[in-house]
Amino acid sequence: MANQNQPIFILPEGYTRQIGRDAQRNNIMAAKLVAETVRTTLGPKGMDKMIVDSIGDITVTNDGVTILEEMQIEHPAAKMLVEVAKTQENEVGDGTTTAVVIAGELLKKAEALLDQEIHPTVIARGYHMAAEKAQEILHRLAVPVTAKEEDILKQIAITAMTGKGAEASREILADLLVKAVKDIIEGNSINMNDIKIEKKVGDGIENTELIEGIVLDKERVHPGMPTKVKNAKIALLDVALEIKNTETDAKIQISSPDQMEAFLMQEEKMIKDKTQKVIKSGATVAICQKGIDDLAQHYLAKAGVYACRRVKKSDVEKLVKATGGSMVMSLDDLSEKDLGHAGLVEEVKVGDEQMTYVRECKNPKAVTVLVRGGTQHVVDEVERAVKDALGDIIATLKVGKAVGGAGAIEVALAREIRQYATKLSGREQFAVLAFADAVEIIPRTLAENAGLDPIDLLTELKAQHDKGNKWASIDVHTGKVVDAWKTGVIEPLKIKTQAIKSASEVAELILRIDDVIAGAGSKQPSMPPGGMGGMGGMPEM
Repeated sequence: MANQNQPIFILPEGYTRQIGRDAQRNNIMAAKLVAETVRTTLGPKGMDKMIVDSIGDITVTNDGVTILEEMQIEHPAAKMLVEVAKTQENEVGDGTTTAVVIAGELLKKAEALLDQEIHPTVIARGYHMAAEKAQEILHRLAVPVTAKEEDILKQIAITAMTGKGAEASREILADLLVKAVKDIIEGNSINMNDIKIEKKVGDGIENTELIEGIVLDKERVHPGMPTKVKNAKIALLDVALEIKNTETDAKIQISSPDQMEAFLMQEEKMIKDKTQKVIKSGATVAICQKGIDDLAQHYLAKAGVYACRRVKKSDVEKLVKATGGSMVMSLDDLSEKDLGHAGLVEEVKVGDEQMTYVRECKNPKAVTVLVRGGTQHVVDEVERAVKDALGDIIATLKVGKAVGGAGAIEVALAREIRQYATKLSGREQFAVLAFADAVEIIPRTLAENAGLDPIDLLTELKAQHDKGNKWASIDVHTGKVVDAWKTGVIEPLKIKTQAIKSASEVAELILRIDDVIAGAGSKQPSMPPGGMGGMGGMPEM
């Protein structure tokens, strides 16, 4: 009789599987490591990371989402935390580190509850209840802000840039960015894409400028053209000023020199006609999305028209908004009413490149921020800081509410969630309390990164909040408790609501996983022996 105890394989060879508590521990461990990696960058005293990729490119940054994307994380649960950062970046543009750190802390607190034999779905349900309550509390605590309150918007921009590469010039930049956002507001809609961020190495960060119009990284196509055009009338063309090849393969047979001559004359005439249509419309500047033939360049230069060719579609669309012109698809339709207007169009040498400035537009609905800095790494980091600040100003205006930063809102939130937990019966209460503790990781981290004692500071903070100071927060420079709103540390409500939402959702998702089945070809989601290896994170970074 055959052996009855033959093992049954349901998965092909090479598959690995982690079940139950092991799978949960492993996933939580990975998520905690991701949170630990970015945690040191939080706050005004947060440090930066230098990431060197496989081809030796260097990124020096303090921006959570940039760090996590550049790290090329492999562990599946850790990747979920990277998604949290990406969502935060897409929705708000700032607060990526906050979202990831809260998610990591929620899982860390959940681990303690799992050790007390509380079921993962109970914890997930408790977290869900707490997150919903948190949204309600945040909306109630937030303060309304409108576009008229420029001082508050400026403080929000300054708060966003504090602790980043642009910190030294944050006052100057904040002024620029608030003005840029106010320029592009149309009714109730504000679109971040209407602010073009152009960056050039050279000069200091403080020489970053706002151009009421668009900067193109193109030069004029012909040296005979003027370098400056005042009160410019701008034709925005989506047609080529050159002879098109036929759609199908066509053969032109020429049997005598006269025919050749006639053929070339005709080609020349066609180009001249196209160019004449542009000149006739009264345009003094032609911005062309496609090519401009050498001959057309000559005719345009002769007529004193400034022209650029092969301009990006997105730039031409911004020019439509900035100059009030319309994009023309056919030269036959081009008339004076299609032209856009700008006070000045000029070619300027920036660093080692010639660029075209379209500036002094009357009521531009698209503007350019030209970011400067000493080296490429500096410029890149300033650009990230500027994007964060812009995202914050826009998020504040879209939702119309802001909250006190520097840990104030988190302590207030934790306090109210604890009160809510006392009204609950059942095991969910433990999870809701754990959620309240987890939110306090933000002020704790701010204190730790500044080299202060987190326990003393948190005790003092909670005491102040119990007295009713809802914006009591940490001053990381003095180690004292101060009023965040009065000291100008203000953040958009949207950062907090989005961070809590994403962090709780990903924590619930990871908690519900009790089985990790990895294919033979995939990298194993295992932890290296003895905890962390390599870069102080997952093995496959």
